Amino acid sequence: MSHLRSDKLYNVAVVGATGAVGQQFLHILASRHFPLRSLRLLASKRSAGRRITFGEREIEVQEATSRSFSGADFVFISATDEASRQFAPAAAKAGAIAIDDSGVWRMEPNVPLVVPEVNADDVAHHQGILAIPNCSTTPVVMVLWPLHRVNPVKRVVVATYQSVSGTGQSAVNELTEQARRVLENQRAMPHVYPHQIAFNLLPEIGSFKDDGYTSEEWKMTVETRKIMHEPDLPLSATCVRVPVYVGHSAAVHVEMSRAMEAEEAQAILREAPGVILQDDPSISLYPQPWTAAGRDEVFVGRVRQDSSHPSGLAFWVVSDNLRKGAALNALQIAEEMISRGLV
Repeated sequence: MSHLRSDKLYNVAVVGATGAVGQQFLHILASRHFPLRSLRLLASKRSAGRRITFGEREIEVQEATSRSFSGADFVFISATDEASRQFAPAAAKAGAIAIDDSGVWRMEPNVPLVVPEVNADDVAHHQGILAIPNCSTTPVVMVLWPLHRVNPVKRVVVATYQSVSGTGQSAVNELTEQARRVLENQRAMPHVYPHQIAFNLLPEIGSFKDDGYTSEEWKMTVETRKIMHEPDLPLSATCVRVPVYVGHSAAVHVEMSRAMEAEEAQAILREAPGVILQDDPSISLYPQPWTAAGRDEVFVGRVRQDSSHPSGLAFWVVSDNLRKGAALNALQIAEEMISRGLV
C-alpha cells in the first residue's frame, strides 16, 4: 500500500481500461488510496459503453479520442502502440502527464524511462510524457541496481521465462484451450503464437532483428542501459515464452567489478526497496511465478557465485508482469511525482 500523503486530489484518465493491464491498474489504484478526484475510463470504440466497477461505483467506458484529456492531471496509457503514439502527445498537449506502458516512447531521449526504486530522480526531467520499461526489464534492473551501487556490474547475461499474460488475454485463452485439447489427445491449433504454447517453450518474443536477437531481447538491453545510466553496459538476453499464466522469471548471470560472496549479495538484496529475498535451498525456498502472482514485490533467490567467472554472481528473479511489470510501476511514477511536488 502507498504511504503517499497529499492534500491535493487528481483527475486521472486510463486509456486501455478494459485490457489486462488496465484492469490490474484499477485494482491497484483502488487499493493504494491514490488521491483521486475523478476517474475517466477510456478504450477502443468496440469497448465503449461497457461498465466497470471501481470501488463502490460503476463507471462507463468511453471511446478514447485526442480530445479525451481535458482537465486530466495524469493519463495512464496501456493499449496498442498506435494508441500510445496518438494519445500520449495529445494528453501532454492538454496539460496532463502521460505515463505510457508501450515501447513507443521508451528510447526517446527526452522521455524518462523510470523504475522508481532505481532512477526516481529522472521523473523531474519530463516534457509531458514518461515511460515505464518492458515487464521483463523492470524486475531485473531492480535486482541489478542495489548490487551495482556497491559493486559495479560489468556484464550481464540473462535468460527470461515469460508468461502468456504478457501477450494479452487472447494468449491466456489460447494456453487454456490448447492444454485442454492436448490432454484430450487432440491437435492444438496455434493462433496467437507461431507454434503451440501448451506444454512447450518458444524462444521467440517479438520480431527477429538482423543480428539474430528478438525485439524483446533488444528492449531488455537498451532499456537496462537507459534506466541504470550505463550506456555501454554489455548485456545479452534470450527471452523465452513459457506456458505460465502470470509471472515473468529470469536467470541472471552478472560479472561484477570485484569478487563478491553470495552472502554479501544476499545482505544487499535483503535491504533493497521493492525486493524480497527468498533463498533457502534446504527447504526448496526460491521465487516461483505461482507464488509471485498477485504480489507487488520482485522476488530473488538462488543467489550464488557464478562458477564460470571469479567475479561472477548468478541469481533467479520472478515478478508479476501485470503488476510491478506494468500497472504498479506506472502508478508509482505518479506517486513519486506527487511526493516531489512536480504536479
